[in-house]
Amino acid sequence: MKNNFYKQIKQYNPWNEQEENDRKIILKYVDLFDNIFTRENEIAHITGSSWIVNQDRSKVLMIYHNIYDSWAWTGGHADGETDLISVALREAKEETGIINIKPVLTDIYSLEILCVNGHVKREKYVSSHLHLNITYLLEADDSEMLRIKADENSGVKWVDRKDAVNLSNEVWMRGIYSKLNEKLDNLVYESLI
Repeated sequence: MKNNFYKQIKQYNPWNEQEENDRKIILKYVDLFDNIFTRENEIAHITGSSWIVNQDRSKVLMIYHNIYDSWAWTGGHADGETDLISVALREAKEETGIINIKPVLTDIYSLEILCVNGHVKREKYVSSHLHLNITYLLEADDSEMLRIKADENSGVKWVDRKDAVNLSNEVWMRGIYSKLNEKLDNLVYESLI
């Protein structure tokens, strides 16, 4: 399974310099560490996230992340799972309450290395570390009922995808969300040609 993940990352066509550099580092870490898919690796571990859009691609589904104190995408730790699209789908459902959600693309949509500052989770200190993150583009019905997952977030809402960038309190993530929107604009444009 690790080999399939490695192959997907190796074959991924980076969008920009950030993705190219991060892809090289992710591949290097997968080679270096046997426990890269678990939180046992306290330096860096694999995560799966999603950019969830509605049917007409005008809105994105965001959660208010308690630890980051910011509006954010959905996502979470692989926790031993190497099928990251399954991780992204599971986390999206858990964090938003949405049941009917599907991939727009089954391929990797984006990748990035994210810095996580030290924080307290479930009354235990977690040291600063890296998330070697793989992002998937998902679609959900924006009329479906939403639900907060109180131990992780304190808000869930659909927002105009252009507004999603400025909703984030995290400067680095604004750049990531801008990139995701730019890639989506490109996908929509390509589908019209």
